[in-house]
Amino acid sequence: MVGQSVSMRRIMEVIQRVAPARVSVFITGETGTGKEVAARAIHDRSGRTGPFISVNCAAIIETLIESELFGHQKGSFTGADRRHSGLVERANGGTLFLDEISEMRGESQAKLLRVIEERRVLPVGATREIPIDVRFLAASNRTPKQAIGEERLREDLYYRLSATSIHLPPLRDRLDDLPALIDHFIKQANHDFKRQVDGVDPECLCALRTYRWPGNVRELRNVFESAVLMTRSTRLSVEDLPEEIKLSTNRETSFTVSLGSPLQEIEQEYIRRTIEFAGGNKARASEILGVPRRTLYGKLERYDARHKSNGRSNGNGHRAPRDGRNGLT
Repeated sequence: MVGQSVSMRRIMEVIQRVAPARVSVFITGETGTGKEVAARAIHDRSGRTGPFISVNCAAIIETLIESELFGHQKGSFTGADRRHSGLVERANGGTLFLDEISEMRGESQAKLLRVIEERRVLPVGATREIPIDVRFLAASNRTPKQAIGEERLREDLYYRLSATSIHLPPLRDRLDDLPALIDHFIKQANHDFKRQVDGVDPECLCALRTYRWPGNVRELRNVFESAVLMTRSTRLSVEDLPEEIKLSTNRETSFTVSLGSPLQEIEQEYIRRTIEFAGGNKARASEILGVPRRTLYGKLERYDARHKSNGRSNGNGHRAPRDGRNGLT
């Protein structure tokens, strides 16, 4: 896992703490945020000697999911010409990661809950259960409340799988990690494609920061795989980026001030524009500015109070000047 932002450091700390335990972990986050990467990190630090097996529950046909998970006996249904070990049995001694578990039908979820609680699995068509030692991790791109409310996820199964929960933030909320991620993906692409790209220029980085990243870290990885493969330069520029990212450079990323402007008013304008740059997310703006949220909120309250005061009479029968008459542009 790559990143040193506040949110990522907290996530890594949780992973370090829960990894050695046997508890189940429920991971949430938008598509592309790295839920499987987090699950692998938990397994790698768990000390378990068995395999890490990942299954995308949304990618398996409903009629086959029980056979894939629990296995089946020869002759248990048409086409079952031999015994098949399910993913649960194959993950014995290791970890089974159930991605997009809210896409599994309710009947299968009920059977999975029984397997988790009893630590035994009954293959389709079998009469004897098989004892298992498997750690279960699960993930969904829906919030648990949403999935349960839409009856896509059994509430009892969720609580059984969520002894600990981890939420992975979208890339747009952890842009401090962008340079480290860029460096990581460039190195990977250099290795895969035998290239020698050594980074991105400042304008390119600015464009990457202003883009909203709907596909999150997965989209970022794909962008750099393509850019490193196709560039003719040793340093990536805006011209190496997809069109949708180039268009994002139209977003305002700077402002100018007139010499002689009061420092306090420059700070106020800088904070206001940084919040706009962060899409109105004040927590994200505090990370960009490098100040605690409480400090930022305190400054905003003082600015707001001063703005209201400036709109009142100054005591001499005149209106106090409004903010903005200092040459800020």
